[in-house]
Amino acid sequence: MPASTQELAEATRRRHRREKFVTHLCLLLGVLIFVFPIYLTLIGSTHDVNTIGRGEVPLLPGAQALPNYAQAWAAGGGRYMGTPAGTMLVNSLVMALLIAVGKIAISLTSAYAVVFFRFPLRMVFFWLIFITLMLPVEVRIIPTFQVMVNLGLTNTMAGLVIPLIASATATLLFRQFFLTIPDEYVEAAKIDGAGPIRFFLDVVLPLSRTNIAALFVILFIYGWNQYLWPLLMVNDRSLETIVVGLTKMIGTGDQQNEWNVIMATAVFALLPPVAVVVLMQRWFVKGLTETEK
Repeated sequence: MPASTQELAEATRRRHRREKFVTHLCLLLGVLIFVFPIYLTLIGSTHDVNTIGRGEVPLLPGAQALPNYAQAWAAGGGRYMGTPAGTMLVNSLVMALLIAVGKIAISLTSAYAVVFFRFPLRMVFFWLIFITLMLPVEVRIIPTFQVMVNLGLTNTMAGLVIPLIASATATLLFRQFFLTIPDEYVEAAKIDGAGPIRFFLDVVLPLSRTNIAALFVILFIYGWNQYLWPLLMVNDRSLETIVVGLTKMIGTGDQQNEWNVIMATAVFALLPPVAVVVLMQRWFVKGLTETEK
């Protein structure tokens, strides 16, 4: 190989190494920016209230972790000590699971009906569902709240969940996937004598499992992070969700907050969505990237 060619190849390798170094450096900086506040929250939950109140949050764990987490779990903290973190976690978990499962069930069946059945105004109903994507939550929240009041569903888990279980986005995604299912599958099912329910259970659902898994992760986090709707619907502390409860634990003015307990509660609030993402990571990535069905 001529010297000039060797020099060109070496320069190319150096450029590639340089580009890889810059890429990894940017990635590392991004991770640090996102992780550092969570790390401070975790460390702050292990110190006493006076240390954090003085603004002296160390970078190493303290000795008050067990008392802080025990108080947050059993009694709560801050200026809003009526609801323990354990109760709020259960409420948020139930609400998030019901919202995720309800959205997937309704979206699956509605998309299945639109794609595989022929009935009058079929596409009109689909576009009516799709149009709701253009309406922000704030536009619909007042009439939805009035409906819940008229039905007597305030301060109930049903009132928290029912208005949020319909999802135009999930319906659209399932419809687009169902359109890729070959017509031969439908014809083969008819020849074998399978009805619509049998075809749905034996063919459509197994083919949709990765999509369902990916949407479950997204919709669970959506339900877990709900703030405005639970804030409007619930006055009963026994139904308080942890996202709303965290904001109510923080005082205003000159009142000193129990930041150690608040941070411990924040750590509790992080655990369920992180666990869902970690446990379903493989299915989540596969559902988002898989193209061959």
